[in-house]
Amino acid sequence: MTIAGARKGRPSIVQRLVGRAQARNLSCLIVPGPEVALAHGLDLAAAGMRIAATPRDAAVLVVIGALSRKLDEATAVLYAQMPRPRAVLVLGGPTPSSLPPADVSTDLSQAELIEATGRLQQALAEGAFTASPEDFDASVLQARIEYVCPMHPEVVEDEPGRCPKCGMDLVAREAGAESGATEGMSEHDHNHHHEHHQGHDHNHHDHDHDDGHQQGHAHEHARTEYVCPMHPQVVQDEPGSCPKCGMDLVARVVGADEGAAEMPLKHGDHHDHEHHEHERHQGHDHEHHHEHGQHKHDHGGHDHSGHDHGASGFMSMVEVTKDLPRSADGLAMDWIKVPFGPVFPGLPGGLRLTLTLDGDGVAEGQATSLVGMSAVTEEGAAETFVERLATAMALAPVSYRLLACRAIEQAAGLKEDPATARARACALERERIASHLGWLAQLGRQLSFVWLMRRATTLQLKTRCANREQLVAMRPALWALNVRLELTPLLKARLKGIGALPGGSHDFRGPVARAAGSAEDVRQADTIYRELGFEIRTGTTGGDAWGRLQQRLMEIMASLDLIEAGVDPGMPTLRDIGSTSGISEASVETPRGRAALRLTLEHGQVVSVELDTACSHHIGLVANLVEGRELGDALVAVGSLDLSPWEVIS
Repeated sequence: MTIAGARKGRPSIVQRLVGRAQARNLSCLIVPGPEVALAHGLDLAAAGMRIAATPRDAAVLVVIGALSRKLDEATAVLYAQMPRPRAVLVLGGPTPSSLPPADVSTDLSQAELIEATGRLQQALAEGAFTASPEDFDASVLQARIEYVCPMHPEVVEDEPGRCPKCGMDLVAREAGAESGATEGMSEHDHNHHHEHHQGHDHNHHDHDHDDGHQQGHAHEHARTEYVCPMHPQVVQDEPGSCPKCGMDLVARVVGADEGAAEMPLKHGDHHDHEHHEHERHQGHDHEHHHEHGQHKHDHGGHDHSGHDHGASGFMSMVEVTKDLPRSADGLAMDWIKVPFGPVFPGLPGGLRLTLTLDGDGVAEGQATSLVGMSAVTEEGAAETFVERLATAMALAPVSYRLLACRAIEQAAGLKEDPATARARACALERERIASHLGWLAQLGRQLSFVWLMRRATTLQLKTRCANREQLVAMRPALWALNVRLELTPLLKARLKGIGALPGGSHDFRGPVARAAGSAEDVRQADTIYRELGFEIRTGTTGGDAWGRLQQRLMEIMASLDLIEAGVDPGMPTLRDIGSTSGISEASVETPRGRAALRLTLEHGQVVSVELDTACSHHIGLVANLVEGRELGDALVAVGSLDLSPWEVIS
């Protein structure tokens, strides 16, 4: 069996040995993200796969469930960055339309995952190399080139030329770079080296990347030289800085058969493939490369001979930068938009975070969901609606299953059954514990606290399907984790003061609100919860990231108390409603806050729905939390909100 992403080469004895060695140490990239795998009870490490943080370190692309259109397109960009040999494993859904057929496809269960891993290992061992590898291409990888002024980004033309404002040569970039799903695929490290797309390695000779443009475009008689954007007479054979102004030299391709005649760089040219691959896969505005505050302006292959940038007709840098925004230190700098996600370590999968960077700081930011549920709901049977809503909410299926059952049963005029309500309440609290543990695992991944990530992951997997007795037995382990986090000084120093909530009237909910002292909780008005001894608990340390951590730790233990006072958790199932009709509104305190559902039931059919969720409100906090922050602090602030992109209603 040859995998679809096999590497080029005749399968010699040495290559077979290499394939077998790689098969024994599978690394995978998970779409939408590791938190979704854990929510489904999947332990990839136990199945024999290591979770990679970047596409360049992954041999297997693991796709969980059905993907939205935007996330489907983003997945193609990820796959194109993975080095060959590479394989696709699909769990519990169809193969994304933008990818080649799945090498292995199976159901969502740990047993099926283990069996699928064995099949993948065999496939990689036997078919990692082939003499004729298949090319990969997708519509999202195509681009139209436009030309923009490095100093005046509002000047955009369809053809090469010069800026009418400053006279600089326009540089090429991809049109529509800020639209669509590809914007969210980049990784921007905290040192601003632009190792985008999770640190994509652009060495195509070593890793044999294939994006559909890799082969057949090499200029056999071309070479690369490096020129200063401001002093075109400075030309070198190696990268470096201009001895006159200190700017980084930029690459251009020249034809060896034509002397010094410059050749225009085309999309897919082999000798500048690194530059174009970097731009094409980023999907965002790259008229400026940013590295430690320096701007490198690629003049797009134009002939600079005879164009003296130091001549009297050329604007000075003071004139050029006079209209640019001023940074906190008073310097005039170009702001650049950098997207993070929808697959970024420490942020929830399916979330696209776009930050406008001013040096190492964040000038502004915005978060959007690529997987959010549409506000428009199709008419259907009540049972079908319950399943559809639970499936749509990947990180809180029990909460939304309960919400749908409550709303439909109330619309049908059914009275609450106390025994059923107790089992449902305990199932909700079990999911709350698992969800908060999943957030802790994400926090550990984001901050590189490996011990926290591993410990929280282990406890989450144990909690997910545990009965009352098993959950009570986990109290010492949960308390030990609580104590260790409280006594970790570096953790408190990293989170204290980060992501403080803005003043004014905002619809905060759940742990985000309670950490800031708000006594907002649907459970306090619930009769069953009062019988179980529920008491609302709020934070006292302030509404910052540290306060939200303490709030979630406190709620883990409180939920465990409720389960101990209750019964075995019971999965919510819809009771018989017959062919009744009615209108109702129900609320549930999900792990992320209050969710409300208003629906109309006609003869057993759900005909209209209005859904309100906590994350639909919390995602609007991102702009205020990141503005003026250092990049690392901004990412921590967003992560502390525990946003679920699936719970953002569009």
